[in-house]
Amino acid sequence: MYDVMSPKAEEFISDEEIKECLAYAEANKNNREVLEAILDKAEEMKGLSHKEAITLLDCELEDLNERTYKLAERIKQEFYGNRIVMFAPLYLSNYCINGCTYCPYHAKNKHIARKKLTQEEIVKEVMALQDMGHKRLALEAGEDPKNNPIEYILECINTIYSIKHKNGAIRRVNVNIAATTVENYKKLKDAGIGTYILFQETYNKKSYEELHPTGPKSDYAYHTEAMDRAQEAGIDDVGIGVLFGLNNYRYDFTGIIMHAEHLEAYCGCGPHTISVPRLRRADDIDPDAFDNGISDEIFQKIVACLRIAVPYTGMIISTRESQECREKVLHLGVSQISGGSKTSVGGYAEEEAPEDNSAQFDISDNRTLDEVVKWLMDLGYVPSFCTACYREGRTGDRFMSLLKSKQIINCCHPNALMTLKEYLEDYASPETKAVGEKLIPEELKKITNPVVQKKATEYIENIHEGKRDFRF
Repeated sequence: MYDVMSPKAEEFISDEEIKECLAYAEANKNNREVLEAILDKAEEMKGLSHKEAITLLDCELEDLNERTYKLAERIKQEFYGNRIVMFAPLYLSNYCINGCTYCPYHAKNKHIARKKLTQEEIVKEVMALQDMGHKRLALEAGEDPKNNPIEYILECINTIYSIKHKNGAIRRVNVNIAATTVENYKKLKDAGIGTYILFQETYNKKSYEELHPTGPKSDYAYHTEAMDRAQEAGIDDVGIGVLFGLNNYRYDFTGIIMHAEHLEAYCGCGPHTISVPRLRRADDIDPDAFDNGISDEIFQKIVACLRIAVPYTGMIISTRESQECREKVLHLGVSQISGGSKTSVGGYAEEEAPEDNSAQFDISDNRTLDEVVKWLMDLGYVPSFCTACYREGRTGDRFMSLLKSKQIINCCHPNALMTLKEYLEDYASPETKAVGEKLIPEELKKITNPVVQKKATEYIENIHEGKRDFRF
């Protein structure tokens, strides 16, 4: 029985409910009256239900699909503007005891190079990331209680925050590790993490169990209910995601919106981010072995419909996707991207030898951070290295209220411009700096509050004179 307020995974992600919604969407994919009513509701920019969203995703009427894309673009601009938040993943360890059939870290893979960074190696990796200009990291680690216990993760976080190198500092550490206990989530909260991220991979319980035959991750309910435990522990910024290509995309699209609805209803705040990775080739993993791959066109529509369904939620796209694909979805809803990424354990400080490959998946966008920053500015976006909200306590429902009131232009926008100015002063190539120096004055004019605009202009001048880390 479907119950959005239930603490049980199989009730707030109800297989019966999803199948009924998929049947309804299939029956109404050419029903103009139904689809126009959904879009009329969506125009209010307050979101859609999972049933409405999957019906919109299935729509086959070209004029209404065009309306969907234009609406997604308007919602993205309304709530997030033209800012794109930058981050990089940092893989700590690929030791793992799970048997996930789509991941090269699976326990039976005996030829992948197993690595675990020491604290000394972490210092080198973080300094290399700081020298690139990064201020925000997403920590990644396999699930292995012996090699990667919570104490190791906490030590790594402490080390990362302690490193001050030239003008560099990691100001925010997000964490993507296996589902754990309320007690361990409290430890992560106390360590000062930003967002706790955990991908569901697929919401179809039967498929989930087939894809995770062994290891702790095979427990569907424990994994799916992890965000409730994280919120109970005080982590009010959580990030969810599915791995498109593992299961039927329509099922998982519906499931992830149901998960967002559950977090909003049961925990009082929906997810801070939704990630939309697609299955990629890696070591002993062939994506062609899975028969649920999706085209770029469907992928773009998924991004657009997610933006419409959950307008207040950030959306992340990684270097799994090509430059061309990332460019196509930026205006449809994506608000965070990675740049200059490595998916191996180590690799930022020193290039990894081919025979020592420890990567989780192949990267499609291999450009440097500087190239990505310039590319974004050339497209009219503002690359943001901002972490202000997390350090000012604007998390969870406090951040959402700021977003919903549309005051983000007077907070996040100046913060983005100030952190971009830091990047231009400390790390940018001459070509990138030239583009940015033209962009910033034009973007300052968009700040509607004259007091904030004046102060931001002063802060940017101070950054040019050598001062750092201003924030609203």
